Formats: sequence, C-alpha cells, structure tokens
Amino acid sequence: MRWNVWVDEWQMECCGDPFHVGSAVTWTLAPADREWLTRALGEETAATIEWGEEHHDEPTAAHITVEAQVKQISAVHARHVQAEGETYLHPADAVLTPLTSADGSRPPTSDDDRDFIGYVVTLETDQ
Repeated sequence: MRWNVWVDEWQMECCGDPFHVGSAVTWTLAPADREWLTRALGEETAATIEWGEEHHDEPTAAHITVEAQVKQISAVHARHVQAEGETYLHPADAVLTPLTSADGSRPPTSDDDRDFIGYVVTLETDQ
C-alpha cells in the first residue's frame, strides 16, 4: 500500500531523523489536517495526503505506527498570505520540488517569495 504523508518542517527540524528515497522508516502517523493542507497545497494535492507524520502529540486511537519504505520526497515551499477577514498569515500557493533526501535543513528554492513549510513523502508499506 502507498500513502502520501505530510511532514511539517518544524517537526523534522526539531527532532526528525534524516531519511532518503529507499530508507526504511518507522513513523507515527495522525490523520492529515485536510483543511490546512488544502489552503497550503491546493485541493488537488491535499486530496492525495492521508496522514501527517507526528513526533509531539500524545498518541490517540486515531494514530497509527507504520514501518515503510520511502519512495518519493518533495520539498514544499509556499507564500504566506492573509485571507480577507483574517488576522494571521497562512501558507498558500505551494510549489513541490522533488528531492532524494531530507535532513531537516531548509532545501533551497529559486523563488524568494516562498518559504519552506514541509515535505510530502510517499511511503510504501505492507500494512
């Protein structure tokens, strides 16, 4: 089975273990925050992401732990915008860039208007 998983840049930067395409990983996953992902990545991309990798929240019945192989990694860079009627900025208009590895450092981008916000990682598992 293949799953697309969201990995927040701050979680990876804080205490994530580096990984690369082909790595075997054991991750705790929580259901993806589709509303946030849709705003950041757009509806089409967000619809492909079922899970978010989680290091900090206490596990609940909704969390699962998987052993999987990393098949694909994309860095996500987005603009931060303020929607009408809101008082805070949120990521939007994201661009995905393929990578071969992720180590928590900020991958470069050719677009200075976008900030690194995380990764979309494709995992393959037998579960």
